[in-house]
Amino acid sequence: MDTPLAWRPVAAVSGLLVTVLLALSPRYGYHRDELYFRTLADYPAWGYVDQPPFTPLAARMSMAVFGDSPTALRVLPALAAGLLVVLAALIARELGGGGVAQTLTAAGTATGAYPLIGGHTLLTVSFDLPLWTAAILFVLRALLRDERWWLAAGAVIGAATYNKLLIAMLVLALAAGVLVAGPRRLLLSRWLWAGALVAAVLAVPNLIYQLTHDWPQLKMAAGLSEDEGGTMRLLFVPMQFLLFGPVVAVIGAFGFVRLWRDRRVRALAVAYPAAAVLTLVSGGRFDYTGGLIPLLFAAGCVAAESAGRDKVKSASWSLAANGLGNALIALPLVPLTLLASTPVPLINEVARESVGWPAFNAAVTGVLDTLPPEERARAVVVTGSYGEHGSLVQAGLTRVYSGHNQLWEYGPPPDDGDPAIMVNVGRAGRDQQFSSCEERARVDNGVGVDNEEQGMPVFLCRGLRQPWSAVWDRWQHFN
Repeated sequence: MDTPLAWRPVAAVSGLLVTVLLALSPRYGYHRDELYFRTLADYPAWGYVDQPPFTPLAARMSMAVFGDSPTALRVLPALAAGLLVVLAALIARELGGGGVAQTLTAAGTATGAYPLIGGHTLLTVSFDLPLWTAAILFVLRALLRDERWWLAAGAVIGAATYNKLLIAMLVLALAAGVLVAGPRRLLLSRWLWAGALVAAVLAVPNLIYQLTHDWPQLKMAAGLSEDEGGTMRLLFVPMQFLLFGPVVAVIGAFGFVRLWRDRRVRALAVAYPAAAVLTLVSGGRFDYTGGLIPLLFAAGCVAAESAGRDKVKSASWSLAANGLGNALIALPLVPLTLLASTPVPLINEVARESVGWPAFNAAVTGVLDTLPPEERARAVVVTGSYGEHGSLVQAGLTRVYSGHNQLWEYGPPPDDGDPAIMVNVGRAGRDQQFSSCEERARVDNGVGVDNEEQGMPVFLCRGLRQPWSAVWDRWQHFN
């Protein structure tokens, strides 16, 4: 007989999370990735050089339905976070957890730093987390109930490729788990292979885009590994404790043991270390394993429930403290005027890079406003990153260009683009393109947060050496 779903407390946690996320959504400002997705929303396509189409499409849908504001972009992420909470509780239920385990799982997932950041901001992880969790839930059902659930798992995995190709990491980790820990008879299951076929068919448009565009996301991954691989490897272990908080990590360790002891689902226990090895070898981001943590945590909550009331009480208080700390770091709770005096900007990149865009826009437009009308009509703005480009476009500027990732495809600037306002462009690039450049402004966000834009010089360059169309290839860069 199925364990009943504790729908009232789970729904309450999920609903409260969505409410809090939406209430806090206007605070601080756009994150640089949101500004990028907002730009890509104007160029709907089957794919982009650095990602599949879903998150930019979500931005386009949000702006069409809810308007053009940070809150509008954050409605779907908040709803996705609420769905994640329900899916995690369903995993606990699938593993035999009763109402206590399901409620603990819901509460701990809702207050994890990673889900809070993904729920507050429009990021690819906002949708990747619930997609991974849904796929894992259906895999569990296939292992524990009915092999026909492989079809549902395949459908979710195929659909997830439209958000991020990282879902392949989950497939490889699960395959490694089956090969190492069994049950290997699964490899003879027609339903498993039918599910794999469903995933492959759904993913075909993504694969065609990659094939016909010379595998841009492999180039992007290689670029990221080259730029940040060493740092990511160093951060990997400590960040496994911080993604959801140290208490969730400890409970997840008990969950790993519980999964390992059950031969039916032992492959899922092996999937996490397999994904960790793949991430370390490839130099991928430390959060690439984050989608497996809700599984381990849910299993740990089931173990805590079975250990008795004292363990549950201890876990509950610990999770409450864990959640409070995560909320202070992950959500825009600290007043903006005090943010720089706290450790939040150092720990939370999303908070740090959501500050100061109006000041950045003002610095650039201030330089443009000093130009005489005939120069202003020809002037272009060239930025080094998609965040800067997106912020200026959001502020209403035209003739803004960047060679960063997908934005290179939307150039080059017109060949009469002289003078140029340049921000976050190195001296070599400026000197190659123009005969003279001078610093005309410097960005000050006004609150002292040390982010990428703070203190950035704004250059005015004149004397175009070569037409933009002849040299635009060398402006392309991936990171």
